[in-house]
Amino acid sequence: MTAPTAFSNPRSADHPIDAQFTGRFSPRGFTAKTLTEAELLPLFEAARWAPSASNNQPWRFAYGLRGDAAFAKIAAALVPFNRSWAEKASALVVVASRTTVAKDGAEVPNGTHAFDTGTAWGYLALQAYHAGLVAHAMAGFEAEILAKNLNLPEGYVLHAVVAVGEHGDIEKLPEVLQAREVPNDRLPFAQIVAHGGFV
Repeated sequence: MTAPTAFSNPRSADHPIDAQFTGRFSPRGFTAKTLTEAELLPLFEAARWAPSASNNQPWRFAYGLRGDAAFAKIAAALVPFNRSWAEKASALVVVASRTTVAKDGAEVPNGTHAFDTGTAWGYLALQAYHAGLVAHAMAGFEAEILAKNLNLPEGYVLHAVVAVGEHGDIEKLPEVLQAREVPNDRLPFAQIVAHGGFV
């Protein structure tokens, strides 16, 4: 598969970067295409190779494929707005992380678990792009319901649910969402980067 190109991308980088960084975005429209595990697992393989503090690798993923029981358990925990479009995705992926790490025979807080897991999610999203898929992460879910539905182990926290699939079917979205189905912009470069101190 090739990277998605079915939309007009208004993004423009201020400095030379690979096209994957401006090409990847988070749409809400999906085609009816199903995904096999063989097509989905490379996304987790990419995430597995993300860096983490002391190589602790705190991230964990649980997933369901559209039509199976695991997918239904994840979809059931989404807030109504997100469920209205996300349940049309080919797969739903839950991102969690372990909040502690074993050190000197004891469990101690891992202050970088969320930072490291965010990097792993980023790797997953870019691998989806390279596979011709889109991945849309969302925080709109009922954490207690999702934790119960997926038997989240003690000591782990939930971060996001990610809808994965092939981009398309924009016309099936509500009109208000159709207008948002384009890559959005970013803050000006000078607003986020400064030499010698924070802006």
